[in-house]
Amino acid sequence: MQLITPTTLTDYELIDTGNFEKLERFGAYTVSRPEPQAVWQKALPETEWERMAHAVFKRDKNSQEKGQWMQQPDMPDQWPFRYQSEHFDLRAKLALSAFKHVGIFPEQAANWEYIGEKLSAGQPASVLNLFAYTGMASLAARAKGATVTHVDSIKQVISWSRVNMEWSGLDNIRWVVEDAMKFVQREVRRGNTYNGLILDPPAYGRGPSGEKWQLEDQIDSMLAHCTRLLAEKDYFFLINLYSMGFSALILQNLIDHHFPDVKGKEVGELYLQDRAGRKLPLGVFARFSDH
Repeated sequence: MQLITPTTLTDYELIDTGNFEKLERFGAYTVSRPEPQAVWQKALPETEWERMAHAVFKRDKNSQEKGQWMQQPDMPDQWPFRYQSEHFDLRAKLALSAFKHVGIFPEQAANWEYIGEKLSAGQPASVLNLFAYTGMASLAARAKGATVTHVDSIKQVISWSRVNMEWSGLDNIRWVVEDAMKFVQREVRRGNTYNGLILDPPAYGRGPSGEKWQLEDQIDSMLAHCTRLLAEKDYFFLINLYSMGFSALILQNLIDHHFPDVKGKEVGELYLQDRAGRKLPLGVFARFSDH
C-alpha cells in the first residue's frame, strides 16, 4: 500500500484541518469547508480561521451535501487557478458550488503527473475519462497529445470543463453527456478500446435520465467492462474512489480480480498535508500501465 501526495502544487495549500473542517488556499483566495475525515482538533485558533477565510461553507440543516457559502465582500463567485509542473501548464475556473466543491480536487495532481508520465513517450494514444467532472485529468491527457473522450452525466459540468480547456489553450476534447455505465456498455458492444482509462466514480450519483449509480453495487460491473475497453498494449489505467466505506484493500481486491495478469499495480491512499503536518486522507487509488 502506498501513500501519495502531490509535490507540484504551487497555487494551492492545505492550511489547517480539524473539527470536521479544512482551511484551504486556492490561488488568491482561502476557503473553509466541511471535511468528514478531519476528526482531530484544529491547530490554529478559530479566530485565525475567521481572519483568513474569504468564504465559509455552511451546510443546510436538512442536507448532508447542499449548503451555502458565506462570502467576504472581496470574495468573487469565480476565480482562476493555475497548475504548473514539469509536464503541464493548465488553468481552471474555480467557483463556489452549492455542494461545497470549488471545481478541482488538488490531491489528484499526483495522478495528473502520472498521466503526463505515461503519455510522454509521444505515441498516439486514446484516453477515456469517466465520471470526469471539470476535466483536469482530461486536460492533462490532451496536453500530452492524446485523443480524449470526456464523459460526465451533468451538462453544466461539461460546460465548465470546456471553459477549463479553452483557458488552458487546448482543443478537440470529445464531450459526452451520458450515464457512464451506459456509455461503457455501448463502447464494449462496438468493440472500441482505449490506451488510457481514467475513472473517478462518486459514492452515488444520477445519470442524465435518472440512472442510479451506487458505488458498492456497480463498481464490480464497471471494472468488468473496463477489462474489455483497455487496449492490449501501450495502456495505462487509473481509478480514484472517495467513499468513507471503501478502503484501499477493497480496491486492491477488485483490481486483482479483474486484472490478474497485470504487473506493477500501485494501490494506496491519496492525502494532503496541512501546516501542522497532519495527513488528511482524500480517497484511495489504483493505477498500472504496461510501460
